[in-house]
Amino acid sequence: MNAHQLAHASFSIAGDDLDPEVWTRYFGVPPDTAIVKGKPFMTPSGRLSRVPGRTGVWGVKSKAAIRSDSLEPHLRYLIDRLNLPRDDLRQLLANKGAQMRFFCYWDNETGDRVPDVPDDIRAMMEAMGGTIEIDEYR
Repeated sequence: MNAHQLAHASFSIAGDDLDPEVWTRYFGVPPDTAIVKGKPFMTPSGRLSRVPGRTGVWGVKSKAAIRSDSLEPHLRYLIDRLNLPRDDLRQLLANKGAQMRFFCYWDNETGDRVPDVPDDIRAMMEAMGGTIEIDEYR
């Protein structure tokens, strides 16, 4: 495998009134990303942001835990780590005015790779009110 992974994924919840602590307690998982709207936050490089967060975000990533150039293992890791699906999550998101998504990085420089998001994962996210976005690089 290449040192540079060709795929990885993150799960995030975002909203203007988002309190990252609420989601940390809910999932029982410390976030890789925690941003409160209007407050400085730690950037991926470990520095304090120069501008405040434009919206609140709570998120976890698969990149450090999973070594695969396919999306499926990354998504399954996040599903397992967050104990998804959860019956109350759709309503909780609605009550808090928040949205959730899987955000997938997909390196397709060769132009012959097709993202592998299984139908059961697509159906699960749709049922919970979430989305799956793929950011493809060529």
